[in-house]
Order: sequence, then C-alpha cells, then structure tokens
Amino acid sequence: MEISEAVDLIRDAVGDSRGVWADLGAGTGTFTRALAQTLGVESTIYAVDDDATAVAALRPLAARSRVRIIPVKADFRSELDLPGLGAGLLDGVLLANSLHFVRDAQRVLQHIAKRVRAGGRVVLVEYDRRAPSRWVPYPIDRVEWPRLAASAGLTEAMVTATKPSAYSGILYAGYAVRI
Repeated sequence: MEISEAVDLIRDAVGDSRGVWADLGAGTGTFTRALAQTLGVESTIYAVDDDATAVAALRPLAARSRVRIIPVKADFRSELDLPGLGAGLLDGVLLANSLHFVRDAQRVLQHIAKRVRAGGRVVLVEYDRRAPSRWVPYPIDRVEWPRLAASAGLTEAMVTATKPSAYSGILYAGYAVRI
C-alpha cells in the first residue's frame, strides 16, 4: 500500500488528534508514516513491533520524520513499557493490520484501552468479511468492531473508511473513544 493510500484510509479515524500516540504492530512503518503525516508536527509516535528487523527498519524513518518517532521492540499483547512515558497515558493508539493476529482481541484491546487517556482514540485498520487464514488468523469484521470496542471500555465506535485490499477483501478503518 502506498503511504498516500494509508493516509486516506486513516485520516478521518485519527481526526484532529495530536499528542502522543502508539502504532502497535508497526511492522516496517507504512501506517507509522501515514500517522506521522496525519498528526501535528509536535506529536510523538511510539512505533511498536516485536520483530527486531522491523524495528531496525523504523530507525531511519525516525531520524527524518517531521514528528518524533520512537521505535520500540515489544509485544503489544503484553504490558507495554514505552520509553519516557512510564505510567503516562497515550492520546491515541493505532492498530493497523495487527489485532487480527491476536487470538483474544477483546482482552488485549481492554489492556490497550487502559493506556489511552479519557477522550483519546483507538484507531483500527482491519479486513472486513475475510475468512481466517495464516495471514489473517482472527479476522475482525466491521460489524463486530462496535461490540469489541464497547467490551474494552470504548465508545462512539464507527467505521470511517473502506478500501479494496490488494490481497483480496476489503480493508476498513474505524475508531472508538476512551470513556
């Protein structure tokens, strides 16, 4: 996916948000770059992935980005230790093509939501109506997103954009707000 396509997909879900965000399951940074273009210049993004090679690929991006990007090697499914944030809260979280790798998405999303300030956003990019596969083992249909968000203490869940996927199916982006 081109960065401009990723920006178009998440722009409305991110909204006018600023501040400190985490891109969980960042990979080599397609959506980290899109988030950086969407947020304000004084924002910070923790780009989190459990693959050391992916995190290393994020370092050059961090050096030339207009926002502060902090690559972090960690598994977002467990307790997050974000350098310099401590027990502080995030203004937002992006989960782009990452939550579908989690068997217990509800439990993990509950854990993640606790790290977001009241009024902050959790943005999701996932596949709609896709059968499980090795690439998307635990798909999250867009009709399931509001229920999943509510179970994590989030409200106002909605889908803001869809796009045909190059790998079959439809990608959607949506968000929910921390209560």
